[in-house]
Amino acid sequence: MMEMREELLERLGLVRGRILEMKDDIAAELAGQIPAEIRVSLTAYFKAVCDYLGSCFFVLDQLGEGIFQPEGPVVSEWSSISRAQWEEINRRLYAPLTGDAYETDFSNPEQAASLGTYGEVLSFLQAEIYSFPQYLFDGNLFMIVTLSELFLEIYGKFCQDGAPAEQRIRECVVYYAEDYAEEIAGESVRASFQPEKNTLYQVLMQEDLADPVYLYKYGEYISENELRISQYLSSLPEEDIDAMARTLARGFRRGFETMRVPFDGKDRVSIRYPIGMERMVRRLVEQLRDMGLEPILNRAAGSRLNRKGVVRRGVISTPVSRQFDYDHRMDEALFLGRRYMERKLSAQRTVYESLKEELPGYAGPVWIETFGEELFLPESKEGIIRLSDEQRALSTELTGKQGQLLEGYLPGSSYSFAIISYPMPEIGDRFEEIFRDTVRINTLENDTYLPLQQMLIDVMDPADHILVEGCGENRTQMKVKMRTLRHPEKETQFENCVADVNIPLGEVFTSPVLEGTEGVLHVTGVYLNGYFFRDLELHFRDGVITDYRCGNYEDPEAGRNYIRENILFHFDTLPIGEFAIGTNVPAYRMAKKYDILGKLPILIVEKTGPHFAVGDTCYSHSEETAVFNPDGKEIVSRENTFSLLRDKEPEKAYFNCHTDITIPYEEIGRIAAVYPDGSSTDLIRDGRFVLPGTEGLNRDS
Repeated sequence: MMEMREELLERLGLVRGRILEMKDDIAAELAGQIPAEIRVSLTAYFKAVCDYLGSCFFVLDQLGEGIFQPEGPVVSEWSSISRAQWEEINRRLYAPLTGDAYETDFSNPEQAASLGTYGEVLSFLQAEIYSFPQYLFDGNLFMIVTLSELFLEIYGKFCQDGAPAEQRIRECVVYYAEDYAEEIAGESVRASFQPEKNTLYQVLMQEDLADPVYLYKYGEYISENELRISQYLSSLPEEDIDAMARTLARGFRRGFETMRVPFDGKDRVSIRYPIGMERMVRRLVEQLRDMGLEPILNRAAGSRLNRKGVVRRGVISTPVSRQFDYDHRMDEALFLGRRYMERKLSAQRTVYESLKEELPGYAGPVWIETFGEELFLPESKEGIIRLSDEQRALSTELTGKQGQLLEGYLPGSSYSFAIISYPMPEIGDRFEEIFRDTVRINTLENDTYLPLQQMLIDVMDPADHILVEGCGENRTQMKVKMRTLRHPEKETQFENCVADVNIPLGEVFTSPVLEGTEGVLHVTGVYLNGYFFRDLELHFRDGVITDYRCGNYEDPEAGRNYIRENILFHFDTLPIGEFAIGTNVPAYRMAKKYDILGKLPILIVEKTGPHFAVGDTCYSHSEETAVFNPDGKEIVSRENTFSLLRDKEPEKAYFNCHTDITIPYEEIGRIAAVYPDGSSTDLIRDGRFVLPGTEGLNRDS
């Protein structure tokens, strides 16, 4: 290891020297045979990348080469850097993507079009290089050297060949992806399950959280959101911080009891949180340690070799540019092939095998979400790298095999999770009021909701189907097929969900029978997987999507592509994995009070009305684990015709996605249980609970 480190340090010195020296020579070195119409743009491109890498090397000088010591960076050694210097470091690292800068950056596909046929590859290269900050602050010498060498290799092709064939440049990226898939994928798996005192841990547990300078030491983009939420939490009394953390810690521990997962032997927990929430998270770590759990902290994937669309999980900050993330969501199209897939799976399998003695100690993830960002409607651009039909099939195959691989080493029935959500300052001038009300929503009493939700379940259990009808502009007309309970005295179809793993409380849900479930699901506006959908309409027959459309774009086909990429995740269709009725009217009233319904996360929105999830069921990979309600009845609706294939055709059983689509109360005309004899009982009418005994759910608190 020491010899490899010395070799990498030597290579770093060489690439750094070359990059810092080449800027003034680029125009002359590129003169050759490059067509005049793209020569100016290519020169500007390589100068821009040199400038950015120069900024990264400037930051390296500030941090000191001690970041590359074998045990990793020691954050306390950065104490001599002033706040003004930290602000300058952060500005330099993220300047190309902040404000309007992205519009003229070559990572923008529209700007990259000026590079001719090289545009796609060079835009990808620049986007990949923008993951440099996390490598710097983690002391990841391997990735710093590897990316620098990739840049110089591609630049060298232009210097040597004048106008190299576009395929030769693309091959550099393919070889990069295939050669390093094992290193990058393997390290990602290892970091997800092994606690270590990395940079993130040191900032969270050792820095002075009263001094906002600590935020910059993550190396992530720091905006007003992070600064303001940190400042706000610093103003709260210790008992409030303790209560916020305890709500999440207790919910996580209660999940093991609810799902009957053994807790004995668990010794580690993954903590995912937004930067700025450290005061609460530090207390959460202390409470989880009281349970015997050590924290695992890692970053959202930076490299396009590891990222999945626009999903960001881990210790995260506000996205620098959401359009940038959207434009590069399918960059793997440049290198995704069967060879790459096999190398990635092989690396992950090797690491899982090396960790097989440790993995049973994994307790699961504890997750803090944020909400409140401005609604984002991505621009659909020409020139965006897109997966081919063959690659879409390969991508879904890879996702399925990764799920099977993980399930083989760490069954979903062997761990739990917990998730909670808080607003970010971007939500508006009433941020502090909204934050306080969110805390109230998150801490509603289980004992109040449990019996009321049970009344709903008791009426729906004997139904043949549930009828869901919209009102006003909402065109929903859904028939949701139910099972026939063989032993109704000890079986139920719906889970009575209060505040354990899924905070806040407030829903009853089931996995419906697909055959016979049909109709139209429509929502006038909804925020899903980070994107806003206007006039979303899904059609179902026998429980699977048969058609879909939305009103986001004038071109209907653009809208269909938007849905296919961000709800169907490139599958031709998805089944309904869940039908639920949210009962948390206080959360809905809060959203209406502050006019933030469109900004609430799924976690809260799903409790504010009936919802349907497309994708896997809530019991994905755990269908054989018996689950019981507090009344002792077993929840038997854990399967559907897809998950039943898990033994004979596992590649068809799961989709590894689950997207909740909620219809607000005000758009609901009627929800009724319809029985085999044709009679019915209304549960909700005109947006209000009308089942006798459940009227208390309509209250504001």
